[in-house]
Amino acid sequence: MTRSAVICNYISSLAISLLLALPLSAQSAKVLDTDLEPDTTPWLNGFAIGVDLAGLVQNAVSDYGQMEAQLRINLRDRYFPVLEAGLGMASHDDEITQITYSSKSPYFRIGGDYNLMKDKHDAYRIYGGIRYGFSFFKYDFSHPDIKDPFWGGVAEWAADDVNCSCHWAEFSGGVDAKIWGPIHLGWSVRYRKRIAHDFGEHGKVWYVPGFGKSGSTRIGYTFMISLDI
Repeated sequence: MTRSAVICNYISSLAISLLLALPLSAQSAKVLDTDLEPDTTPWLNGFAIGVDLAGLVQNAVSDYGQMEAQLRINLRDRYFPVLEAGLGMASHDDEITQITYSSKSPYFRIGGDYNLMKDKHDAYRIYGGIRYGFSFFKYDFSHPDIKDPFWGGVAEWAADDVNCSCHWAEFSGGVDAKIWGPIHLGWSVRYRKRIAHDFGEHGKVWYVPGFGKSGSTRIGYTFMISLDI
């Protein structure tokens, strides 16, 4: 093969390589341009209202539960400020202590969720969130009359409308799925940590509305049906 033929073959090979590389370069540039496109999703992209079914079921099958509603604001399909309000209810008879406890009071939570999905516009979402919860509540308790074995007589041990308060933080994770049109179903798991409390002069209470059975920490859950608007 002559020198000129070698040079021609080299130039032909280089030209073919460049032609093959052009579509790939164009595709890469297109992907890059797409990645750099500004997010045109409006900041206020709607809101949703929902009710918690888990609290209703819990109240039906146990001695405490709640009715709860939620308002969730959609900011660019990524950030979701949340307001939750409910009515906590308890009616408990302790067979050991013979104390009867009852409460029916409101509670509130305010916070937000973050959509962890890479495609934030997907109909399915995975959330991580945080809440601040509080309740100013009242409770009643009663106990059978206590007989004094030394002096005789009977002493009452009962109280009505005992004023209490509790503040706590919640860390949550959950999922939300579109099932039909604007209707969504979602569930979450909540870790609750008590921040401050005032349980009045009678000491520890059995139940805190919105928090659950009394203690420094609690694990809770929700099963929410909601409507996107």
